[in-house]
Amino acid sequence: MKKIEAIIQPFKLDEVKRAMQELGIEGMTISEVRGHGRQKGHTEVYRGQEYSVDLLPKLKLEMIIPHSRSEQVIKALSGAARTGKIGDGKIFVYEVAEAIRIRNDERGEAAL
Repeated sequence: MKKIEAIIQPFKLDEVKRAMQELGIEGMTISEVRGHGRQKGHTEVYRGQEYSVDLLPKLKLEMIIPHSRSEQVIKALSGAARTGKIGDGKIFVYEVAEAIRIRNDERGEAAL
């Protein structure tokens, strides 16, 4: 099994969810996060004062998928989240040793 963790722009969430639904990926966890990469934030003006916004709002998606579907999911996820501009985000892939469904103790891919 693989854990896919993606940091994306908030306005791309609906497109990403739709792409995952089309693949039959049902479970994901979504968290609101803040951070920056190469874009390093930006400056804004509020009531005549300029200030720096260096931690930008992003969404963090986490999903556990069967190993055999990882490339398909990564391709669909990156395609749905891409704008072609700096700040589109990142995808991280991890190995998952075990998954256990708490309700009935199913293990492995059956627990997904």
